[in-house]
Amino acid sequence: MSLPERTEANPPCGAGLHVYAEGGPWITAAAEHIAGVAAESIKARGRFTLVLAGGATPRPVYVRLALAGAGGLDWPRVHLLFGDERCVPPDDGRSNFTMVRQALLDHVPVPPANIHRIRGEDEPGRAAADYARELRRLLAGEDGPDPAPALDLVLLGLGEDGHTASLFPGLAAVGETRRWVAAEYVPAAGMWRVTLTLALINAARNVTFLVTGTGKAAILREVLEGPRQPARLPAQAVAPAHGVLRWLVDVPAAAALENHRG
Repeated sequence: MSLPERTEANPPCGAGLHVYAEGGPWITAAAEHIAGVAAESIKARGRFTLVLAGGATPRPVYVRLALAGAGGLDWPRVHLLFGDERCVPPDDGRSNFTMVRQALLDHVPVPPANIHRIRGEDEPGRAAADYARELRRLLAGEDGPDPAPALDLVLLGLGEDGHTASLFPGLAAVGETRRWVAAEYVPAAGMWRVTLTLALINAARNVTFLVTGTGKAAILREVLEGPRQPARLPAQAVAPAHGVLRWLVDVPAAAALENHRG
C-alpha cells in the first residue's frame, strides 16, 4: 500500500512551520515528508540516512510508514539511526528501540545491517563512544559540512521542558560542540541516556520537529516565539548550518502561537 496523495494545503516540504489538523492529516503529512526526503536522498546519493525520534509522538507516523510497506520507502537503501536512547536493554518497554521495532521494524523489509541502534544495555560512556564510531563508519566519505558529514533527515520531538532528543535543560550535553554522541545522567528522568549532540544534528541536511497535542502548546510558543535561551530551552539550539529546519505540528499544539491563531 502506497502513501496517499497529500490533501493538506500546507505542504510539509517547505521550510519553517507547518500546521495540520490533528490525527490522520498530521500523521499522513509527516509520513509523506519522510518519504519525500527519502526519495530525494536516494536519487542524489543512493541511500537515505534517517535519524528516528523516540517517545509517543512519532509512533503513529512509524506505524503509517509500516502500513505503506514497500510502497512507502525504498527500504533496502534506508539506514535507520536513533537520536537518543534510554540506558536500558533493547527489550525494555522504556527503550526507544523497542517502540520503533514494534511500530516499524517488524513490518518493513529494511536490512538488519541498516539498523543502527544505540546499545542502551552497555555502560553509558562506552555506548556513546561505540555509537559515535559506528556513525563515523557509516558516514565516512559523505560530502557534508565541516566538522560532520550530513545526515539526510533528523526527526526530533519536543519535551514540555524544552528538551529535544536527550538534550535536557542545564546539562552539559546541550553545549557539546565536538563529540557527535554524549552520555549523560538526567536527574529529571532519573536515568542515564545516550544522545546525539548538536554537533551532528546541526550538520544535517534536514531537521524536522514533530509536535502534537495541547500539552505542547505552551512550550512550542516559548521555543518559537519567546526569548532565545537555549541553555534553558535546548530545542532553540537546533539550527542546521547548511540544512533545512521544519516544524510539523498539529492544530492543538499550535493553538498558542501568535502567528497561527484562528
